[in-house]
Amino acid sequence: MQTLLRADTAGSSIALWLATDGNYVALLQGLPPVQAAWVQAQGYAAERHRLLLLPAGDGSIAGALWGLGALGAPDELALWDAAPLPERLPAGQYRIATALSAPAATQFSLGWLLGSYRLSRYRGTAPKPPTANALITPAGADGAYAQAAAQAMGLARDLINAPANQLGPEELAAAATTLGERYAGETLVHSGESLARAYPLIAAVGAGSARAPRLIDCRWRRPGAPRVTLVGKGVCFDSGGLDLKPPASMLLMKKDMGGAACALALAQLLLELCAPIELRVLIPAVENSIGGGAYRPGDVWRSRKGLTVEIGNTDAEGRLVLADALADADDEKPDLLIDLATLTGAARTALGPDLPAVFSPNDALALQLAELGRVHSDPVWPLPLWQGYDDELSSRIADLNNVSASPFAGAVIAALFLKRFVTATPNWLHLDLYAWNSKDRPGRPLGAEAQCVRALYQLIRRRCG
Repeated sequence: MQTLLRADTAGSSIALWLATDGNYVALLQGLPPVQAAWVQAQGYAAERHRLLLLPAGDGSIAGALWGLGALGAPDELALWDAAPLPERLPAGQYRIATALSAPAATQFSLGWLLGSYRLSRYRGTAPKPPTANALITPAGADGAYAQAAAQAMGLARDLINAPANQLGPEELAAAATTLGERYAGETLVHSGESLARAYPLIAAVGAGSARAPRLIDCRWRRPGAPRVTLVGKGVCFDSGGLDLKPPASMLLMKKDMGGAACALALAQLLLELCAPIELRVLIPAVENSIGGGAYRPGDVWRSRKGLTVEIGNTDAEGRLVLADALADADDEKPDLLIDLATLTGAARTALGPDLPAVFSPNDALALQLAELGRVHSDPVWPLPLWQGYDDELSSRIADLNNVSASPFAGAVIAALFLKRFVTATPNWLHLDLYAWNSKDRPGRPLGAEAQCVRALYQLIRRRCG
């Protein structure tokens, strides 16, 4: 991934103007007459994402116009408006010649960096790299944030894109440990008998796989600071267990650890930018497989919290591993508790792949996150923890079932299941996300996506410093 250039270290640069319907006339008037005539001769009208190069007298590039369409002003741009440029601009160093507010300059910088992301490690022949061009950090932009956010999103994308044969519970624990060491944290990994005693649901879900399950616990202590705990679902591959998925539904199940990847990415962003918080990250890392030790439909397991759970379906494993991790987190009553999980198809049916669902007992908290997501092009949509559906989790032989017999409101019922294990922490957010781009777009290539990371970073900084 590219890095931003500092203005005082850059050489000669090419001007890049941002053209909108609102500023087009004034922009044209500010260009040298020869260049203005060239723009008009090309029939250019600031169409969204239309690029026009301005020639110099010696045949080189004198500048470029990038269309933003119907925006009233360039400050209204979203970060994805910059993402096509690393691919489409000729080689060179570019500077933004259009005045931008600080937030817009930051979003443009981040979009540019995300547009340069490529996954090539699994190919014998590397794909064509983006054009050798670079952006000089625009005036007012928070270049440190843009760089750190791009690197964090790259981490999550790399983890999610990794094939399951190369990233299992052990490798996910290694990635978390590396992050802990990089930022001088503490990492404890529970496995074997220790895991079975302390986190029985996690152990049960992972028992069918030859790749042993783990609970990864990372801490960065800062006594007296606000305490934030992140929990990320780390199902490194989900076959469905004995309730086996059909082949088509299994194709993308390497991404079922997307919640863990996004939690690690968010942790890296917070640590890189020195957020004044005490941070804890919990990741239940398992593979949900078929084997002689696999847990079964109809089994009853006692959770870490003490609640007994009847297994109605082994393909609803994510909520089980999250339950034990959330119970541990809730015991400490952090100031803010956030879990991220690729949890339900029902959330995707309701909201599609680009819009994660957010649930919280604190409506104001969920709405604040939704607004920050809108501003930072990292959207989420609040759904209700509707207590009227809570009895759908009832069991005749245990405290609760892990699924409902009803075909309705699957995302809500999964969130209600998790809520049974968060009883002491009022500021809790549950994110049901997809972690995958289902189509190819600039800055958002087909494959892994780091959802909710930027929005949650902004929320944590606003609430905790």
